[in-house]
Amino acid sequence: MEVVLAAGIAFLTAFLVGSLPVGARLVERMSGWAPREVNPHLLGVENVARLVGGGVALGAFGLDLVKGIVGLTAGVAGGWLAASLAVAGGVAPLPGFAPGGLLGAVAAAQGLVAALASAGLLGVVVGHLAPLPLPGIAVAPRGRGNAVVLGGLAGLYAFGVAPLWLVAVPVVAWAAVLAWTGYVALATVWGTIGFGLAGLVGVWTGAVAWEVPFAAALTAAAVGWRHKASLSRIRDGTEPRLGDPAPVRGMDGSALAAFMIHPLSIEDVWQPASLRWFRHVLERTVKPGLLPVEWVKRLFLQVRPQLTGVIDGVVTPDGRQLRVLLIGTPLLPDQFRSHPDDALRLAVQGARFAHELGAEVVGLGAFWSTIGDKGRAVQEAVPEIVVTNGGAYTAATVRAAVPSLLKRFAAQGVRLERATAAVVGANGVVAFGVARMIAPEVGRVVLVGRDRARLQRSAATLRAKYPKTEFVPTTDLQEVATADIVFTATSDPGPVLYPQHVKPGAWVYDLGRPADVHPSVREVPGVEVVPGGVVRPPGSMRSAIDLRFGDGLVPACLAETMILAATKEYARRSLGGRTRTADIEFFLREGTRLGFEIVTRDAAVASAASRPARGRAAPPSE
Repeated sequence: MEVVLAAGIAFLTAFLVGSLPVGARLVERMSGWAPREVNPHLLGVENVARLVGGGVALGAFGLDLVKGIVGLTAGVAGGWLAASLAVAGGVAPLPGFAPGGLLGAVAAAQGLVAALASAGLLGVVVGHLAPLPLPGIAVAPRGRGNAVVLGGLAGLYAFGVAPLWLVAVPVVAWAAVLAWTGYVALATVWGTIGFGLAGLVGVWTGAVAWEVPFAAALTAAAVGWRHKASLSRIRDGTEPRLGDPAPVRGMDGSALAAFMIHPLSIEDVWQPASLRWFRHVLERTVKPGLLPVEWVKRLFLQVRPQLTGVIDGVVTPDGRQLRVLLIGTPLLPDQFRSHPDDALRLAVQGARFAHELGAEVVGLGAFWSTIGDKGRAVQEAVPEIVVTNGGAYTAATVRAAVPSLLKRFAAQGVRLERATAAVVGANGVVAFGVARMIAPEVGRVVLVGRDRARLQRSAATLRAKYPKTEFVPTTDLQEVATADIVFTATSDPGPVLYPQHVKPGAWVYDLGRPADVHPSVREVPGVEVVPGGVVRPPGSMRSAIDLRFGDGLVPACLAETMILAATKEYARRSLGGRTRTADIEFFLREGTRLGFEIVTRDAAVASAASRPARGRAAPPSE
């Protein structure tokens, strides 16, 4: 027990030393780049080299290496002092220590040093990977462990705890994996694993004490946990290799934004490559009934937001690059309504994570846009980053598309002043905006939604402004069958309009994502389904995550996030249930200037919209 206590003191002492951001401070002083403010989660020698040059990175590496040696030494000294004081004070004799002695027997001391040095190694590494926050700093800079681990290995050799061949094994393993793959994170993880395996060989041969492989195993676990996001990105193909640019705000001249997504079915959870293993778990547990699906969904509530993909290849006409980090959780649509507090908590975590990754603005896609008063609560909780629900540009795409749609519809011989239009999801911001646009053009407007009282108030508002138009508020979807042209914008997780809801010859403008219109509606004679709220960004967009909008296409809410990052007109963000006309006009103007194309008829979009809903983002609705 006494040895364990001394080892505990060694761990804590080394942990405190490991928490000191010496490398980050050097980077800040020599480059002016403040890692703790810009991107505390992407520190590491390779990222520092990408951002501020090899000289500064080498200096930071040297300081962190020294920190590893000093931390381990401080741990040994602290644990030794605690053990010596315990013996001197007669608290409890340690094996091999003479009562009242200060240093004890040499043989026992060698065994104690092995325990203290091993604890010191673990402590300094853990302190570096997960440091204590400094006063006035909300998020402490987090290193990635390469230099500190190397310093710790040097300390083990210096204290005679590990032979040279043993400390050389992880270095060789690290270099070999890096040369083979180009991923520093993977090299670091395999280097620590190699250290643990070499330690086991050392125990078997009698070269080291058992404490060494034990500490090595815990160190490998800590390093692996620190790099779990990087390992996931390696599987997803989004982790930069050594020599690639790092996705850090403002350092490579690109505008960096983030966008929160989520799956729309439990089967879609495994779309990121890092989560494909989950498919096999579901097939062997949930589908046979061995594990209740509700238990799995409860687990989803505890999964923190993670980086699931990156959108790049978007380039404006003036040559600026726009990159988007896709941040997601496995939260399902019904959970946004059944667990709104948990959804808000995860949205706040996602916004903070986006800020820590260097994003300047984060968009709330799909059902994320419906929580916390449509993003207001998220913005209040995380004022460090701009939050938007994307409603303004979604409304802008509607404003741009609807007039041409009505013109095309009238060209078929329909008299608009005698036509009936239906608006499904009329209690939502986007759908109500559509109702306002079409009201002066048609003779009758059917407003469909869930809340009859709100619909009646909306109808009264529209009647006061457009007295010549008849307005019919209803909760009955069957009324849609009376309409010549239908506009739908709900946030339902599945289709809401089926063939019985649409009369032959009607046109349907579908703003819902996933699609509000079931594919079978296209089989009704004369019906045309037009996808809405879809935008083609400039350049050649690439993404490992399929957003289900078609090649090179994104929802308008995501496009708004990009435009905000490009223009830095953050006051134009969309929050709450109201959208200002001035903001709609801004996104129309700036979107066109930046090369964003509003899509109204696209075979790829139509094809994507007809597929089963899987991970697509939807504009806000009710």
